Amino acid sequence: MKIAVFSTKSYDQEYFEKNNKHYNFQFSFFETALNIHTVNLTKGFDVVCVFVNDTIDKKTILALSANGIKLVALRCAGFNNVDLEAIKNNNLKVVRVPAYSPEAVAEYAIALILTLNRKTHKAYNRVREGNFSLKNLIGFNLHNKTVGVIGTGKIGASFCKILKGFGCRIIAFDIYKNEDLLSLGVEYMQLNQVFKQADILSLHCPLNEGTKHVVNKRSIASMKDGVMIINTSRGALVNTVDVIEGLINKKIGYLGIDVYEQEENLFFEDLSEHIIQDEHILRLMSFPNVLITSHQAFFTKEAMDEITMTTLENINLFKNNDMLNNEVK
Repeated sequence: MKIAVFSTKSYDQEYFEKNNKHYNFQFSFFETALNIHTVNLTKGFDVVCVFVNDTIDKKTILALSANGIKLVALRCAGFNNVDLEAIKNNNLKVVRVPAYSPEAVAEYAIALILTLNRKTHKAYNRVREGNFSLKNLIGFNLHNKTVGVIGTGKIGASFCKILKGFGCRIIAFDIYKNEDLLSLGVEYMQLNQVFKQADILSLHCPLNEGTKHVVNKRSIASMKDGVMIINTSRGALVNTVDVIEGLINKKIGYLGIDVYEQEENLFFEDLSEHIIQDEHILRLMSFPNVLITSHQAFFTKEAMDEITMTTLENINLFKNNDMLNNEVK
């Protein structure tokens, strides 16, 4: 099998080559993202392997089909960047990695909470400059705080379990209730009630028509003054313009995001020598109570091994005409 891997970084190539020993697939790694402008690179390949910022829209899928591609292998859980109707109409298959070390993302969400709250990033920089003052570094106890969790799949569930160790009250919204979490004392309630009661709100749901901009002007208005919002899921769960307004009027007290609506033009690249043109991200970066990281919540050794091994096995099942356990339909 000849596989074209797009949006490749050095670590992607390292882990694919390390774990390919059992499969002996032929890989070609491209740093560029896959879209209608780069789809010509897929000629001569059987499979394309893509990531979150590749654009698998109708035009790209038509070109993939014309080039003989039969499988789109996502090395991520989300598939909102794939036109599934066009995939079906052109007889392609899509597979994904539904779960890869959910603890990695859950632990990172906790890291954002603790960093924003206790201001360890600011304290670190101060001490390096010889400033040992504690002025403006005061935080709050997580113990007894109410944490609202939107989405209690594998990542959300791991997040809840970690929070129990901090002595938090955990309230949650999901279409399906997790019985294990209920036994831990997690309280499920309507979404509007989670918004109203949470001191900290953490998003762990997929992006779809029902969840896009779930954090918006209206939902923010219903939240507690000074609420902390954490997003390690998908950028478009949050309406950026509305969040900026919430920060300006101090309705939102803290914002920690590892994802961003327009991240495909920014994240995973070194833009330190460039002038960033995105006014919204620049505005967010100007707030002292905002912490932004570039989609690294998944980035652990364990997660990278699981991502590559699952992706390789997905491709192997396709090669052998076996049932695709992780097919997206």
